[in-house]
Amino acid sequence: MGSLQHCCCQLPKMGDTWAQLPWPGPPHPAMLLISLLLVSGLMPSEAGSSCPVLCTCRNQVVDCSSQRLFSVPPDLPMDTRNLSLAHNRIAAVPPGYLTCYMELRVLDLRNNSLIELPPGLFLHAKRLAHLDLSYNNLSHVPADMFQEAHGLVRIDLSHNPWLRRVHPQAFQGLVQLRDLDLSFGGLAFLSLEALEGLPGLVTLQIGGNPWVCGCTMEPLLKWLRNRIQRCTADSQLAECRGPPEVEGAPLFSLTEESFKACHLTLSLDDYLFIAFVGFVVSIASVATNFLLGITANCCHRWSKASEEEEI
Repeated sequence: MGSLQHCCCQLPKMGDTWAQLPWPGPPHPAMLLISLLLVSGLMPSEAGSSCPVLCTCRNQVVDCSSQRLFSVPPDLPMDTRNLSLAHNRIAAVPPGYLTCYMELRVLDLRNNSLIELPPGLFLHAKRLAHLDLSYNNLSHVPADMFQEAHGLVRIDLSHNPWLRRVHPQAFQGLVQLRDLDLSFGGLAFLSLEALEGLPGLVTLQIGGNPWVCGCTMEPLLKWLRNRIQRCTADSQLAECRGPPEVEGAPLFSLTEESFKACHLTLSLDDYLFIAFVGFVVSIASVATNFLLGITANCCHRWSKASEEEEI
């Protein structure tokens, strides 16, 4: 198809030119009916599509929430800015679903059955600012999940109990992101790289996850401690589930002293001493086994000799 041509119509001037126009005759009944339907909003206008079944549409807000939908509704109005699909049973979103909705600002997909989102879903949603994916069954956040959605200000990924992994580049390019909610998932580890590229981050929720506060978590916790004044975090809800020595400890209570063992280094003398001790232990083990063997053999001979004397 070729490119769309924009046509400009010039109205005739009032006066003689207007008087010379032919009389169109009485209006056709069908044209009157179409005009009335357009005015009443029962027919789609030239700028967009009709409102989907089971949804309500008003002032660029499309509300399809709590309708027990198993799939996303097709053919939304083209000028949709706020789309709510919350509290349904949607398990998948088809690729390219948001391609035509350039004005979309808010997308609410909370409380559904989503396991993953198709790559490039937000490729054309450049104005999307608020995204709610909470209360779903997402298992991971891949690197291309928010590709090109650079206008995102808030992302809610909370209450995804199967969420185990966030790719280090999952939030790459989201320089306007202010609020990120990763609470009440299944995260045991989060890479520092996933957060350090978010200069505008103000609120970070990470409580309710089974954090393993080992040596790999030290860079992230150090970064969070340095930003705690600028970034509000749910520090009271964030606790360590392991290792056993810090189980139940608040995540933000861990200091550099807590990770002191992670920085222990051994000198050459230490390695030589360990090798010497290992060698001595090996020799002692061999000697012990040798003595035990001799003792067992002697006992066996003595027992046999005693039995022969009794006979």
